[in-house]
Parts: sequence; C-alpha cells; structure tokens
Amino acid sequence: MGVRLTTDTAAPDAPPRRAGRREWTGLAVLALPTLLLALDLSVLYLALPRLSADLGADSTAQLWITDIYGFMIAGFLVTMGTLGDRIGRRRLLLIGAAAFAAASVLAAYAATPEQLIACRALLGVAGATLMPSTLALISNMFPVPAQRATAIGVWMSCFMGGMAVGPVIGGVLLANFWWGSAFLLGVPVMVLLLVAAPVLLPEYRQPVPGRLDLTSVALSLAAILPVIYGLKELARYGWQPLPAVALAGGTGLAVLFVRRQRTLAHPLLDVGLFANRTFRSALLLSLLNALLMGGTFLLVSQYLQLVEGLSPLRAGLWLVPQAVAMITATMLTPVAARRIRPAYVMAAGQVVTALGFGLLAVLSGEGSLPVAVVAFVLAAAGIALPSQLVTDLIVGAAPREKAGSAASVSETSGEFGVALGVAAVGSLAAVVYRGRLTETLPGGLPADVVDRARDGLAGAAEVAATLPAGSGTELLTAARAAYTAGLNTAGAIGAVVLLALAVLSVRLFRTVRPHGEAAGAERPAPAGDHSQP
Repeated sequence: MGVRLTTDTAAPDAPPRRAGRREWTGLAVLALPTLLLALDLSVLYLALPRLSADLGADSTAQLWITDIYGFMIAGFLVTMGTLGDRIGRRRLLLIGAAAFAAASVLAAYAATPEQLIACRALLGVAGATLMPSTLALISNMFPVPAQRATAIGVWMSCFMGGMAVGPVIGGVLLANFWWGSAFLLGVPVMVLLLVAAPVLLPEYRQPVPGRLDLTSVALSLAAILPVIYGLKELARYGWQPLPAVALAGGTGLAVLFVRRQRTLAHPLLDVGLFANRTFRSALLLSLLNALLMGGTFLLVSQYLQLVEGLSPLRAGLWLVPQAVAMITATMLTPVAARRIRPAYVMAAGQVVTALGFGLLAVLSGEGSLPVAVVAFVLAAAGIALPSQLVTDLIVGAAPREKAGSAASVSETSGEFGVALGVAAVGSLAAVVYRGRLTETLPGGLPADVVDRARDGLAGAAEVAATLPAGSGTELLTAARAAYTAGLNTAGAIGAVVLLALAVLSVRLFRTVRPHGEAAGAERPAPAGDHSQP
C-alpha cells in the first residue's frame, strides 16, 4: 500500500482539517513507542536492586544507570526533532525503532555496570528519535485544537499505561528470569512498530528542509551534556571545581549555540519559537513538573522494595493504582479544558499533587504502605492535568512545519526535568540518608560495613544480611528510617514548590481560553483533502 508524502504547504488561512478514521488508527501505532519508553523506565526502577546486586553496582553507578538514559535523550532530542522535519518524521521513527530494539538486546546481556551504562546511553540516543517523531506526527495529523488535545491525552495515557503495566510485567519477569529479561520487552514492541508504521502512518516533512548544520549539532551536545553533568555533581556533592567548570562551560556553549541559530537560514533549533509567551511558559512548567515527579517516582519505587520489603512483583502491583489514576486524569483533562480555562485546571492539579507530596512528608517508615500508595495516587493524578495541557500548548503554539522542532523542545524539557529530578531529588535524599544514618548507626561495626551502609539502603540491606542477627536487624532498621527521612524531606520541599507553581500557572496562562470557545470555528475538511495513507 502506498503512502502519500505530505509537506506542510497548505494555505495559512485555510481552515484546519478535522481528523478522520485513518488518523485515529494511526494514533494507535504512535502509542507503541510511547508505551515502550514507559515500560523501559518503570521496569528499570524495579530491576535496579537486582541488577545492582548482580553487577556489583555502587550508588554512583546506579545513578548513572538511571540518569544516562534521560541525559542522552535530552542531549539528542533537539537534533533528532529537527532531523525528522528534514528527512521525514515517519522515516526517523522507523530508524529509531530499529536502533532501540538492537540496544535493548545489548543492555539485556551487559556483564558489568560500565557496559550497562553504555547500553543505556545508546538506548537514550535511539529514544531521542522516537518521542519528537510521535508528537510531531500527532500535531500534523490533528490540526484542530480540540481533537489535538484529545489525541495528546490518548498519547500521554499510553505512556501512563506503560507505567502501569510495566511494573506488573517487570515483576513477573524478575520473579522468573534474570534482570536482563526486562530490557528484552522492547524488542517485540519495536518489531510491531516497524511492521505497522509504513502501512498506517503518513509521512510529513518540511517542503524546503535545508541542510543539517553539524556545527550546531556539536554545539548542542557540548552545551547540554556538561550542564547536566555539572548540575548532577553539584547537587550530589556540593561545591566542586570540576562540576562548576563544566556547568559554566556548558552554559557558555549554550549561548554560542543560540547565537549561531539566529544567523542560520535553516537553524537546528528555531529560537523564534521562544518569542511566543505561551510556548516558553509551558516549557518552564513542563521542566519543573517533570523534575519533581521524576525524582520522587524513583524514591517511592525503592521505598516499596527496600523499606516495606515488597518483592518486585508486589511493588509493581502497588504502583498500578497511581498509573491508573494518572491515565484517568489525563483523559479527563481535555474535557475539562473545553469548559474551564487551562490555567485553573493546571493549578487545581498542582494543588492535588502538593497534597500527595505532603503525605509523603509525614510517612513514618515501615508499615506506612497505605499512606505511601494514597500519597502517590494523589500526586500522579494531580500532575497529569498540567502535564497534558502544557504539552498541548507547546505543540499548538508552533507552526506545522516546525512541529518536529517544537516537539523536540517539549520532550527535551520533560526528559531533562526527569533526569535532573532523579539526580537532584535522589541526591538530596541521599544526603539526608547519610546524615541520619551516621547519627543512628549501631556501634562496633567494621569500617567497611559502615561505608557500604552509608553508600545507600541497598548496600545497607546487603551487609546487614552478613551480620549477626541482632546487629543486622539494628542496622537495617536504622537504614530504613534514614531512607524514609530522605523521602520525607523530598516530599516536604516538593509540596511547597508545587503550591508556588499553582500560583504561577494562573498568572502565566490566565488569558488562554478553553478549547470549547473555539469549537465553532472548526469546519470539516474540503472533500478530497486527504494527507493520509
């Protein structure tokens, strides 16, 4: 079956064409990479204790295993989003799918922490081709605002569905196979995408794409990666010369990158998009929301296994309610935004999330499982409202021919936020953990045991099993209490920040109208206007 190539050459004053059956069927195909990326993320959190023990990964290696994936995605999203605009968004999606499947197999059979970190880096590069392609295609396939909001809600719900089923599937795999089986989930999903996408998805690209500026590509990577490294290390260890130099150097290169984009006829990133107040405000909220939730999700996942003592499967099942709550809220958000101004929908969600974070701040340690689950259900349901709306505002603010670039910037802010949240929130919790544990450690422990215990709760549990029953139990109890104290601190700070974001959302977006107010302007496409398979 042939597929008509579509370039964004429609008259600027032409009414948007309403999506039909083929577009909605194509949306189901776009859900596949979204589902996979969510599976990969949630499964890794559950597999982390097992693979850390098998590979001998210390706390630093664990952070790099979790961080490097998001960091590489953040580094390459701008390049990949613009590349998709040039060579075709469907074509880039297929290339990324094949690369992701291959990297998943390599990760599954990694033999050392260093090998796994390298494989996660490759997965990040491949993942950077997937997300902007899917979001850009949605923007092109659903130009009517109300339909686009619904499509983005479905797309984000698929991500949340992956987060829901990922722990369950991962728990079953980890209960019966080795940790590497979790990474093999990506292979059949990508194979299905490679078969279905050429048949069901249209192709879109810029009519006059221009050449890819390799200097800009190098500058973007040289700017983003040192900034991420500097923030990560400064958040974990405090002031250090090398991270500070990396942060300053990356910032300077970012300035050079922006200046170069302003001089190019075909820039890697159209910085003119940031002139739109709605676009840049939505990006800021996307970054902050992702930062808070990314780090906290990791802490809660580890809390279920290492403090409450749940198996990976049981921990995965206890994470299902929060994902279901997020899916439900995401699907209801476009409905609410048709009648209520997005600013107030966002603020309401952030207040609910703050309430969930407040409950995390008062967890009392082992035996607080119901409180932890309720807290994260509230946090997840609440954060879905601003997350869906800011994504829609970002892609809706950009011209269709710049959809890939806008989608890449949107995904960059989200991925950068999640990766930075894992590093910053995780590092904050680690500082609190080490400080509290130092105060409560039982006396008479060997120096190597103390060092391993202070390295993290997983290390404390490992060495506690080698000690006499009384000393081991006392050490493990102290370590669990220290970990809970770190989660309490993260929850308290997050609650305060979220309340501030609720106020900020109202101030920034109070002039954005509900989608329903523009419904009367939507008209069916003229007969014969079909940019689809």
